[in-house]
Amino acid sequence: MSSRSYLAIAKIVIPLVLVSLLSACSALNTSIEKADLDVQTRASESIFLEPVSPAKRIIFVSVRNTSDKDLDIKPRIIQRLQGNGYQITDDPELAYFMLQANVLKVGKENKEAANSYLEAGFSGAAIGNVVSSRSDTGKGIVLGALVGVLAESMVEDTLYTMVTDLQLRERPRENEVMTQQQNESSTQGSSTTVTQKSNRNSVEWKTYHSRIVSTANQANLDFEDALPLLEDGLIRSISGYFAE
Repeated sequence: MSSRSYLAIAKIVIPLVLVSLLSACSALNTSIEKADLDVQTRASESIFLEPVSPAKRIIFVSVRNTSDKDLDIKPRIIQRLQGNGYQITDDPELAYFMLQANVLKVGKENKEAANSYLEAGFSGAAIGNVVSSRSDTGKGIVLGALVGVLAESMVEDTLYTMVTDLQLRERPRENEVMTQQQNESSTQGSSTTVTQKSNRNSVEWKTYHSRIVSTANQANLDFEDALPLLEDGLIRSISGYFAE
């Protein structure tokens, strides 16, 4: 075989070996850095409810789930609230506080998307899939680097996210008069926008909004293992607003 043939082969083989090594190193680095489970729950807003006497610790609880996952967190939220000394009522007229939560999304996500949901706040950024910033271009080019690609495919930096919008209400204190101005707009069809304005005096509730984002991150994390952790974080965060 001529020297030119050896040189041509080397030009092909050496880049493949280098990419294989880089891919394998990347997979090893991910498996080391993400070996420990990292669970976080963050709220977009701090909410400070007025302290009240035990007789007024009566709360109406509504928890909705508009995600595509089956959840059963309302009983656990109620249990935590009762442990904090609150009485649960199904009659809003009897309640001094009102808790309304809606789970918008539960699923695999990337860190950039999780941060964007939190930064957008209550009813902010649309809930959908955000394209990852990670590039996989090199995989399509290097067809021969099977070892490196296989190693990388076996180690995934997995992050699951739960996004929940929260609305808390409390009765105004004695001699406290609350007024409210509300502007709403909605689009009907492709070109028609409907705008509604309302002014209300002496409203019955003071209203607060927040968004809660829980994340679970670990290499090759299974959803079945992540979901209970996400639920625990959400429940602790919600009940924490009513801790004395």
